[in-house]
Amino acid sequence: MQVVLLQDVKSLGKKGDVVNVKDGYAKNMLLPKKLGVEATAKNLNDLKLQKAHADKKAAQALAEAQALAEKLSAGPVQVAVKMGAGGKAFGSVSTKEIAEAIGKDLGVEVDKKKIVLDTPLKDAGEYTVSVKLHPEVTAQVKVNVAAL
Repeated sequence: MQVVLLQDVKSLGKKGDVVNVKDGYAKNMLLPKKLGVEATAKNLNDLKLQKAHADKKAAQALAEAQALAEKLSAGPVQVAVKMGAGGKAFGSVSTKEIAEAIGKDLGVEVDKKKIVLDTPLKDAGEYTVSVKLHPEVTAQVKVNVAAL
């Protein structure tokens, strides 16, 4: 019997897969527990429509991330911190401060968890910071660290 899986089933397949299983396994395990439905023409068509919708949403999310990446790379962001002798900051510039500066200077809201700092920003100067917007899109933002 052919079954369309509604959830991931260990050692059988992932959600959306069409698999061949024995009739007893399908009738006694998969169908009653709502892990799958029988692969009729209607259910296969529904699966095809769901996949098309998911692909369309993924493409839209990618396009939005690319547009946001262009906005972020438009200009530098200013972050002011307290500096000690020799231009050293007290502590370092956090991702929260960078996210707030991006919101203020560029008008774009960015989650602080998406900002990737390779090294702590402890000195005054200009740095390039990565912002991971999408698995396929990473924006580069110029951050100017200056004394308060």
